[in-house]
Amino acid sequence: MPEVDLVFPRAWVEFQNPADPSEVLRCDLTWLTSRYQCIFGQGCQGIYADAPDVGCCTLGAHFADDEDEQRVAAFVAQLTPDQWQLHPGRKVRKRDWIEVDEDGERKTLAVEVDGQQACVFHNRSDFAPLTGRGGAGCALHGLALLQGRNPLETKPDVCWQLPMRRTFREVERQDGTSYTEVSIGEYDRRGWGPGGHDLDWYCSGNTEAHTAPDPVYVTHAPELSELIGAAAYAELVRHCEAHLASRSQLALHPADPR
Repeated sequence: MPEVDLVFPRAWVEFQNPADPSEVLRCDLTWLTSRYQCIFGQGCQGIYADAPDVGCCTLGAHFADDEDEQRVAAFVAQLTPDQWQLHPGRKVRKRDWIEVDEDGERKTLAVEVDGQQACVFHNRSDFAPLTGRGGAGCALHGLALLQGRNPLETKPDVCWQLPMRRTFREVERQDGTSYTEVSIGEYDRRGWGPGGHDLDWYCSGNTEAHTAPDPVYVTHAPELSELIGAAAYAELVRHCEAHLASRSQLALHPADPR
């Protein structure tokens, strides 16, 4: 089945953050109860047809802020040549893995190897270090697994969040009070900006990637807890479970199996 349309009915829920009365969570129940899962290395076609083995790592990752960059830098310093295919073989310098794009934004370096461009931390499929733990994939992700960490600790924010999208909006009520609206939804093609419509393939709306045995709010519990906090996540679980129990056919994700 081809990629589903971007526009379809969705069910949303709004609730106050139990840990912060100034925040209201607005969450896409249709997405969060869908059966999406990352299928990198298991059918992912990559966002560009000429780099099918690279997944969504083709362009490198923009840092959310200085804190994000500094956190990642601490783990980059721990990578060895056996864990990172493009390791410089000496003490790593920032120029080895950071570049500034045309808009002046800092990001991980994108490099070309064997005709395929990808993030500098993307180990290619022919990577076979002496440890025998080679193969394609993110070196920072692999480092987390080796250290018994969740990859959200070692990778740039945008990498572990995708395809979850968190946005903020200041809302003023008619009575003059205000609150911060925190939205959690699907990072579909539109999240990439105008260029998102030019991607050759994209996972979140493809039936091939909606194969998880459990819904997103379960499989992505660590990421959601990091994004909205433990108390808000517990409340979100309650709403997701109620939504599933309602068996509403109107707000099922169209990429989910029927």
